[in-house]
Amino acid sequence: MFKKIREDIAIVFERDPAARSTLEVLTTYPGVHALLIHRLAHAFWRIKLYWLGRFISHIGRWFTGIEIHPGATIGRRVFIDHGMGVVIGETAIIEDDCTLYHGVTLGGTSWNKGKRHPTLKQGVVIGAGAKILGPITIGRGAKIGSNAVVVKDVPAKATAVGIPARIVEEEGQTKQKSAVQLPAFNAYALGRDEDDPMHKNLDQLMQAIKKQNQTIERLQDQIKSLKPRANEDLKLAKAFSHKKKASK
Repeated sequence: MFKKIREDIAIVFERDPAARSTLEVLTTYPGVHALLIHRLAHAFWRIKLYWLGRFISHIGRWFTGIEIHPGATIGRRVFIDHGMGVVIGETAIIEDDCTLYHGVTLGGTSWNKGKRHPTLKQGVVIGAGAKILGPITIGRGAKIGSNAVVVKDVPAKATAVGIPARIVEEEGQTKQKSAVQLPAFNAYALGRDEDDPMHKNLDQLMQAIKKQNQTIERLQDQIKSLKPRANEDLKLAKAFSHKKKASK
């Protein structure tokens, strides 16, 4: 137990540059508090003291703003940053070294009993506000962008963004790029829009619309330049018709 607590504290210093002291982490980090309370609630849940486990979980939610069902399985060195609004369902499984930001939901999509919540493999990072729904698996080392809604499995080392989430980068693509070109994962925004196929399509559409607008403007200018000449031709035609009538 004490070894896990030391790991929880150490991982905060590793992943949050704002952390300054052990006292600060122990007293002001709700993600650390939520995990400590969950371990106690989960211990009671495993020996079938369900009400007590749920009650302790409820107290943890009240103190931290993080709701973790006592039946959820959470590994070691898991970091919940900020944490407000995080919801982790009963059959969710979070393996070691995962990171969750505020507003993340590991939710179910079925009322049937059994496995109905996601499984996060080791080293997964879930951006702020993302929703991972159903008994799906997020592969080892995968990253989920901010506010994404994931309803299908995500391969290992892949990055998924959007609603519904789509893969914008996989391990094979990452290896082809140098480390200098790859920015750090942004937990608060999608980032790397140039890799998003939807962004590419929208960009092409906007470029086509821009060209059409430019063509329309040129045609309008040409039409305006032709009006004075058209008026002169009309006057000449009228004058000619009057002369013709007079000669008759």
